[in-house]
Amino acid sequence: MTDAQTWTLIVGVLTTFVAIIGLVGAVFIRVIRAEIGGLRSEMGGLRSEMVVRFTAVNERLDYLDRDVQALMKHVFHRPE
Repeated sequence: MTDAQTWTLIVGVLTTFVAIIGLVGAVFIRVIRAEIGGLRSEMGGLRSEMVVRFTAVNERLDYLDRDVQALMKHVFHRPE
């Protein structure tokens, strides 16, 4: 091999490596973005489910408060 052929081969190999690294990097970034998007949708679903459950707990606490107030009126005979 001559000196020019050696340098051409080296440049060709380096160009191939840079192209492969760029391709792998692009695919990796695309996968990461897709995973983050999926995670965001999961978090949105979790948030709405938690709102529903906290609303139900709040409603139960309101009923409990009403019942305790009724018991207090009955036990201590305090008209209000």
